[in-house]
Amino acid sequence: MSNITVDTPHYRKVNAHKLSLEYSQAFFSLIVSLILTIIFLINGFDFSSTSIKPFFFSAFVAYLFSTILQMLITWRIKQNLKKFGNIQQATRKWGYIQLISLLFGNVFTASSALLLIKEKKSIDYIFAVYMLLAQFLVIAVSSLNLFKPYVADTFLLGMYILVGISLFYLYIFYLLPKINKDSLSPTKVILLSIALFLTGLTGNLFAILLGINLLHRIKKDKQSGKNAWSTTWKKISNNFSAMLGLFFIIFLFTLSICSYLTFDRDLAIENNYSAILQTPSLTYPLGTDDFGRDLLSRIIFGARISLIVGFLSTIIPLFIGGFLGALAGYYGNRADNMIMRLLDVLYAIPGILLAIVIIAAFGSNTITLIIALSVGSIPTYARTMRANILMISNLEYIESAKALGANNFTILFKHAVPNSLAPMIVKSTLTIGSAVIATSSLSYLGLGVEPHIPEWGNILKIGSAYLESHSYLAIYPGLCIIALVLSFNFLGDGLRDALDPKLD
Repeated sequence: MSNITVDTPHYRKVNAHKLSLEYSQAFFSLIVSLILTIIFLINGFDFSSTSIKPFFFSAFVAYLFSTILQMLITWRIKQNLKKFGNIQQATRKWGYIQLISLLFGNVFTASSALLLIKEKKSIDYIFAVYMLLAQFLVIAVSSLNLFKPYVADTFLLGMYILVGISLFYLYIFYLLPKINKDSLSPTKVILLSIALFLTGLTGNLFAILLGINLLHRIKKDKQSGKNAWSTTWKKISNNFSAMLGLFFIIFLFTLSICSYLTFDRDLAIENNYSAILQTPSLTYPLGTDDFGRDLLSRIIFGARISLIVGFLSTIIPLFIGGFLGALAGYYGNRADNMIMRLLDVLYAIPGILLAIVIIAAFGSNTITLIIALSVGSIPTYARTMRANILMISNLEYIESAKALGANNFTILFKHAVPNSLAPMIVKSTLTIGSAVIATSSLSYLGLGVEPHIPEWGNILKIGSAYLESHSYLAIYPGLCIIALVLSFNFLGDGLRDALDPKLD
């Protein structure tokens, strides 16, 4: 007997939780919150002296509360979907209670709560939610410096700026219903967008995305400008793991920029022999290393290097490889053979080995590291672009442009290349994570940035010598590397699904 697919209202109702975005978000937040609760519980006890650490134990109690509440919310969502096929308003109101977790810094349950409260979520609302969460989390992390023995001279100025921007974001959040109903004048929407762009210079790219989305509302050709942008971001926003990855990247980027004002670099690079190998505490949330340097400050300053090297070592081969691949794919024949055979020679050398050779020849510093990682990635981008151009070159609009007398340069860079960018963007997002791993790996081997610079690979190298006695020195930078790489991979997967025309 052949298998019969059952598709009845009862079947869809029973399996609705498997398709619900709110349920997947709530379940994911529950798992992450539970893991963090266990981590705080482990750190809340000093097993050597059998005493309680007040800061971490308080964090454990707070996270335990939000985790239990999240468990109840997740259960109610599942029961509602199984019984009614949708989430009831009574369950959505539980999200308001869960917003208390913002006070504990639990952005996972808070983001789930904000997305649960709103039944019909526009792209503006989603951007505003993550924009606020990123801003609040940056303020929370920066405020930990209040417990340090000293702070940066610009700390108060930086905190005032961050709080002021947060109030502006809350005002934007308040105005969103009016913007969605088109009850605000186009001039005011433009001014709000400009203000969002300016605040986005602090690194909170969600503000820039929201500003761009608001400008799309007042374009004269609204429908043509809305389709590609809105459709793409609607798909990405429906992918919770992709949005979570984007959130962590933007949060880390924002924190890296704001740390110029709120964090003191001396705590990360200057030796403090009175605070050697301090365990995590309120003063030093992640502890100190073997020279008394604050591990939290070192990780935050190290994030700058990881992000800069990761982005630049991806953008450089993206442009160079994309340009060479476009020429090879469009002109073909002799140009194709010459360019691709030379790149094949480069491709035959393992990327990490090529990077080691370049660093050994020109010295160990950040610029050399970027060049070393960039050179080895050029062939892969060239191959991707060449394949896209070869596929597009035979399409009707390219033939039409040739028939109308357009020159090859115009056809290639005005028509062919722009329509080949989607796979390149997805590939670059996925390979940034590989660049971050390569950066940390080379620094761990002593071939990356200079040893005295707080970079995640350097921090991990120091921590590896204290795995038995002070394992946190290796665990925290290792977790940061894992989280950043996973975030880029999640975002890359989301972009691939959103930009794939076969999934429309």
